[in-house]
Amino acid sequence: MGGYHAPSPMEVTLIDYARDPLQKLYGAYRTCYSPKTPREVWEEIRDGRVPPDKIREFIAERLKTGHASPLEQVVFWFGLSGVSRALSHQLVRHRIGISFEQQSQRYVRYREDRLEYVTPKSWTKDPAMAAEYHRLMAEITRVYQAALDGGIPAEDARFVLPNATPTHFQIMVNFTELLHIADLRLCWRAQWEIRQMVAMMRREVVREVPELGHFLQPKCGDKRTGYCDEPRKDWERCPLGKVRPHKEQILELFALHRAGNLAPLTEEHLRRVEDAGADDSA
Repeated sequence: MGGYHAPSPMEVTLIDYARDPLQKLYGAYRTCYSPKTPREVWEEIRDGRVPPDKIREFIAERLKTGHASPLEQVVFWFGLSGVSRALSHQLVRHRIGISFEQQSQRYVRYREDRLEYVTPKSWTKDPAMAAEYHRLMAEITRVYQAALDGGIPAEDARFVLPNATPTHFQIMVNFTELLHIADLRLCWRAQWEIRQMVAMMRREVVREVPELGHFLQPKCGDKRTGYCDEPRKDWERCPLGKVRPHKEQILELFALHRAGNLAPLTEEHLRRVEDAGADDSA
């Protein structure tokens, strides 16, 4: 295929993150819940009066509460490459707590021997469709190069480039928004490419800051809502459908409760609760 080169694989790099993110979170949460001033809180952190184990335990408990605003003070920087423009159109819809720098198609010209593109696996299952896909990409490559050779500016020649054209990003995102991105994009219903990219981002964070990385889950995760709120038919098809309840099941249980149809608590049940621990020494 003239002009076709297999694209570089998707690459996700955790460039950097806020120094001592657990300390940052501890300081933010303690500022909210302590009569001490931030200076006093940070003096205790820096002189070792608050050991790392206590910081981790404190943060783990606070993260369970859903108090999210301190999470905005922890920031990650990622390098993303080999992703399609189709993916980029989805990613930039996340606008709060995130900033983007993206490779420009005005200033970066694609040479004919370097015009790459992303090929979804669904196109490769049928050899005839795969051939059509590569033929079209080769033709786009030819027309794009002809436009540049004919004096058409790169900013106008790019109008023929497809959504399959790869692009690169550097992004900065705070942990609150990263959790939101994971909620949506790690879900089975998300488009395959962005789901894979966010999964790779998650692995990067888990490797460097596991105390936070393990909270990056699809929204049905045990550390998120704990249930699926997508259409029930999709839940039934999802690989996680066997281990995550659907919201309708929860609502059905609530309806049983409202109607008084749950198994009643007897006096014996209540006495068990009342007497629980009575034999323990005070």
